[in-house]
Amino acid sequence: MEFLFLLWLGKPLWMWLAFIAIVATLLALDLGVLHRKQREIGVRESLILSAVYIALSMIFGAWVWWYMGETAGMAYVTGFVIEKSLAMDNVFVIAMIFSYFAIPRVYQHRVLFWGILGVIALRAIMIGLGAALVEQFSWTLYIFAAFLIVTGVKMWMMAEKAYEVGNSPLLRWMQRRFRVTDGLRGQAFWVTEPDPVTGKTARFMTPLFLALVMVEFVDVVFAVDSVPAIFAITTDPFIVYTSNIFAVLGLRALYFALAAMVDRFHYLKYALAVLLVFIGSKIFVADAFGLAKIPPSVSLTITFGILAAGVAWSLWKTRARPLEIAPQKPI
Repeated sequence: MEFLFLLWLGKPLWMWLAFIAIVATLLALDLGVLHRKQREIGVRESLILSAVYIALSMIFGAWVWWYMGETAGMAYVTGFVIEKSLAMDNVFVIAMIFSYFAIPRVYQHRVLFWGILGVIALRAIMIGLGAALVEQFSWTLYIFAAFLIVTGVKMWMMAEKAYEVGNSPLLRWMQRRFRVTDGLRGQAFWVTEPDPVTGKTARFMTPLFLALVMVEFVDVVFAVDSVPAIFAITTDPFIVYTSNIFAVLGLRALYFALAAMVDRFHYLKYALAVLLVFIGSKIFVADAFGLAKIPPSVSLTITFGILAAGVAWSLWKTRARPLEIAPQKPI
């Protein structure tokens, strides 16, 4: 069993395997027990499941704090909060994707579940590459920091512009390259049926699969922001990956609650923009004052303050708006 104590990305192999086992168990419970049958998830269930995922994330964070020390624990919590917040912006875009393809709520969990598997793999690759770059070239952190500042400014300027799913080059390419059914075929991603032009049997992808591809694509786009953001907090790959994945794991549960309240968080994008600028600039500020880094407790406090202000302002400004859930088209 000595191989379990071999170091991989700075941590014993058993720590990585234990985390993977936790994630696999949660996914198995989600698909095999809680959602074994295809059904619609209500807002109440969504909030409960989201609370459970957050609680489990904080329990894991408490273990990190106890086993790896206060600095690691603080970095984990800060990273989790940042990733969770950025994931909320991701939720709003996913809601637009489902609306564009007229995906009923009863099938949305299936897309989100398979999407999370892709997220786990893609984030591992991106974080692994980021860790390798930072280890070999320490100045990479300054590139990440500058990128976050530019991204934050761009997010602020584009906050009022909605994401247009139909203008995606990837979507247009897929629609030209593959046969696509004219509507959903239940919960199937691919179907075999007669081609309306040739009459021959052929494989068709369904709008449900197109939605899955777009959800994965959007996550890659968001990961380009979120991965550098957490590397600006800590360069420990274990903390980066675990906080990232725990934040995304609860995204499916959180989606069904937030999707019904998209308009109530209208000003959250401005807070996220400020947060990205703060995370990026703190590296330059630390250098300017001759500090190794901004203390984790300060980073966490400011992060909470920015996000709390964004949420509070959004809820206050939209307090007169009724809570509306977009109607779904018939299956």
